[in-house]
Amino acid sequence: MRETTLESPRTPERDPAYGWVVVAALSVTEIISWGIAYYSFPVVLQAVERDLGASRAAVTGAFSTALAASALAAIPVGRWLDRYGPRALMTAGSCLAAVLLLAWSRIQTLGELYIVWGGMGLAMATVLYEPAFAAIVQWFPYRRDRALLVLTLAGGLASTIFLPITAHLLERFGWRTTVAVLAAFLAATTIPIHALALRPAPATPPSKDDLPTAAVGGMPLSAALRTAIFWILAVAFAASTFVAATVSVHAIPYLTSQGYSPTYAAAAVGWMGAMQLPGRLLFVPIASWLGAGTATASIFLAQGAGMALLAMVARLPSVIPVIVLLGAANGMSTLARATAVAEVFGRRYYGSVNGAIGLWANGARAVGPVGASLLWVWLGGYEPVFWLLGSAVAIAGLVVWLTPYTAR
Repeated sequence: MRETTLESPRTPERDPAYGWVVVAALSVTEIISWGIAYYSFPVVLQAVERDLGASRAAVTGAFSTALAASALAAIPVGRWLDRYGPRALMTAGSCLAAVLLLAWSRIQTLGELYIVWGGMGLAMATVLYEPAFAAIVQWFPYRRDRALLVLTLAGGLASTIFLPITAHLLERFGWRTTVAVLAAFLAATTIPIHALALRPAPATPPSKDDLPTAAVGGMPLSAALRTAIFWILAVAFAASTFVAATVSVHAIPYLTSQGYSPTYAAAAVGWMGAMQLPGRLLFVPIASWLGAGTATASIFLAQGAGMALLAMVARLPSVIPVIVLLGAANGMSTLARATAVAEVFGRRYYGSVNGAIGLWANGARAVGPVGASLLWVWLGGYEPVFWLLGSAVAIAGLVVWLTPYTAR
């Protein structure tokens, strides 16, 4: 007679190996979501300016509004993720993004552009890295580095894939049709993938290998806010993101002012983006070798060194060291934040704690380009700005290095 047990069947919801299906699904949707909801804007920027008869500053202000809205939404989105998981949220976010993209293709005034992109900020908060990281942390309680690496490597390809696609569509059909086509493609791909693939993660029994937090299941946001390491990480990642946003916008005019051609300067910044991929590949072995805390601190120190070299670029024989340091450090920083929150504060409240830290980081991304411009005016040139920002992020790295990497 066959023995009967009470063990549950290995359904997709209960099979831990299904986590890699979640990784594969999110890798696809992150490429598409970043490529369309984020990178389409700079491609069609000039066409939108001409169509609306608006200035560059006025139009790009709509994108900054989106980034600010995304930052403000980070904490409520995180709380939702902790309570209900990513499935409904990311599905609804994809629906919202598709509708707003379609609305964007039909705007007639600058005010309508701001309304659309204010809403797009909320959509970004629900479909980009933060909710995807939360899903992976829940599926991979103990050894999540490789899963996060796969996801961020895929996300890093978004600009490589979608910038030329969007540019080709723009040249052939105009910006309104281009945006409408992208909206349809995003809806047809990301909505069903999020709805069907993002199943709840299985419950995981406590393990001695689990996270070194005050409670095995994780630390609530209210408790995390009372720890020194939370504020140190929040400020450090905000400084790191401010630096990355500053370089992405201001490095080209700075390099051209130093005698480099616009083509060469643009290529240098493009290669910084490309260096993010090898940087992320190196993060896992480096973190295993040095430990997550030391590896995270080293990223900030590398960014500081890269900014110092950028400030001295006129006296360097090549910009290659700047490209390598800043590009690799920017790529590693994305992975470092995802893993730091999980390691220090645990899984149970990952969404809300990561959202609170993301509020600082995403806020810095929104104000970075404008803030660096104000510093440029105040300090009288780019060199002192880069020295100041490099010193700030290096000091943040030293503080992280000296602080115990635990929430106790």
